[in-house]
Amino acid sequence: MHITLRNTILVGAVFVMSHQIGFAQKKDASTKKIEITPAQQLEAEGHFTDGMKYFMMEDYDKAIAPLEKALSITPQNSGILYALGKVYRKLEAEDKAIGYVQKAIELDPNNASYNELLADLYVKNKQFSEAQAVYQKLVNLFPNNPEYYLQQGALYIFDNRLDDAVKAFDRAEKVLGISEELSRQKQAVLLKIGKVDDAIKEGEKLIASDPEEIDYIIDQAELLIANKRNDQAIPYLEKILKMNSGNAQAHVMLAQLYQEKGDMDKCNKELELAFADPNLDVNAKARILMSYVSMMKDEKSKQMAFNLVKSLIVANPKDPKSHAIYGDLLFQKGEVAEARNEYVKAAHLDPSVNEVWGRIIQLDFDLNQIDSAIVHSEEAIEVFPNQSIFWYLNGSAHYRKRNNEKAIEALEEAKRLAPEGYELAQHIFAQLGDTYNSIGKHEKSDEAYEAALKEDPDNDHVLNNYSYFLSLRKVKLEKAAQMANRLVERHPNNGTYLDTYAWVLYEMKDFAKAKIYLEKAVENNVNKSGTVVEHYGDVLFQLGEVAKAVEQWKKAKAIGGTSHNLDQKISQQKLIE
Repeated sequence: MHITLRNTILVGAVFVMSHQIGFAQKKDASTKKIEITPAQQLEAEGHFTDGMKYFMMEDYDKAIAPLEKALSITPQNSGILYALGKVYRKLEAEDKAIGYVQKAIELDPNNASYNELLADLYVKNKQFSEAQAVYQKLVNLFPNNPEYYLQQGALYIFDNRLDDAVKAFDRAEKVLGISEELSRQKQAVLLKIGKVDDAIKEGEKLIASDPEEIDYIIDQAELLIANKRNDQAIPYLEKILKMNSGNAQAHVMLAQLYQEKGDMDKCNKELELAFADPNLDVNAKARILMSYVSMMKDEKSKQMAFNLVKSLIVANPKDPKSHAIYGDLLFQKGEVAEARNEYVKAAHLDPSVNEVWGRIIQLDFDLNQIDSAIVHSEEAIEVFPNQSIFWYLNGSAHYRKRNNEKAIEALEEAKRLAPEGYELAQHIFAQLGDTYNSIGKHEKSDEAYEAALKEDPDNDHVLNNYSYFLSLRKVKLEKAAQMANRLVERHPNNGTYLDTYAWVLYEMKDFAKAKIYLEKAVENNVNKSGTVVEHYGDVLFQLGEVAKAVEQWKKAKAIGGTSHNLDQKISQQKLIE
């Protein structure tokens, strides 16, 4: 609903007011006539002209004094009172403005401009009831002016008197006749109060007023669809296609309706017809495709989408949206590398879409193409230098390549840019903790892990790595045990986490308890980690079960990924620290 209350403009103000100074000395029967001399009138006109000059220059404060002087000479001049009301309205002193305009109306009760200004002031002051009374007066005085009914309707809306608003718009329509703007206003109010049938009738009236106007029929179909009356909408769309068989919008809407009915054959046919329209621009076609992709269910629909997007790319090879949609389809099909490549094309054609860059870099990681992740994250940073996510991804990629100094530089920048409470912050701190640990900066590593846990005390990655690295350094073992225990309580069957807790217990010389958790870790060693098995051998050795320890070390060697001194352990049959 968009209705703007009248903002009366002082058209030809100097001429109008100068005329009123000489002749607007209105009075009622009880008002004593004030006689002024020609000299006084001339003086008043001079002051008034000065005031209006300042008004036109928008120097409203300076306009007041000369207008007040003019009023003091001709106190019953409604025009000067009206002018002062205008000045105080501009100064946003509504109460003063209302006082002057009310006095002007006492002198000239039926002046339309005075009453309009008073109504505006009441609205600005949120005195809606008073404003409604003024407009009721105006519609009584000027019953053939539709503007007053419109303003009255708008006021009823502000006051949530929606039924009264509809009646006011009906009265305006009797004067104006059927008009699109008025019908839309009435429909909006009717829908708000739940009178859907009446809103539909308004649409019918609009169509009847101009049966050849396709937009009216489209709007009626959209209204019906929005109110879950799909079957009623179909005849309107078919009517449009009889008038213009190539109307792409009607084909698209029919496709949506058939899709909701589960008739994908008709849906696909309508989309093909829509895409055959050369007047439907590439952006509209891309939007249609995006909507269609989201509702694909069967293989035929998916193939249809592929065909449509391929034809769109052939016809518009430089359209980024088409490449991005094709990337979505390829990704859904499991063709990850091809999807990533289409996203890259989309990003190079239009670098301004950060979501596309995010998909590209994530797929680089999924494909284990870390060099590509570095390149693409750097490209994204050039476009979005203030988005922490791309600095984080760049830092993570450098960490994976063991470019620790570059990783730290990027991650520190990501940390600086991340807003407080931002969900990504914990992951940035976690990655910083890992990276600083890799280069032996344990104090900074611990600080980063602590910051991550402050953001999320249950961050599994941090609880695992932080406690494990503390155990390797043989420091803060009680803290490490608390974190590792918290982890296994939350994930009792995770082999990696069980191994971490066991190793913390091992460093605390609690070999018996460590054995319990290592046995569980071996049992749940789904990732086939040689380190887990080697640790199990170590704790068995500590408990005096040498033969079993050597057996586990040999199994660990067969798996791989173990410590550098495992061969010595096996050959010498003893623990090598």
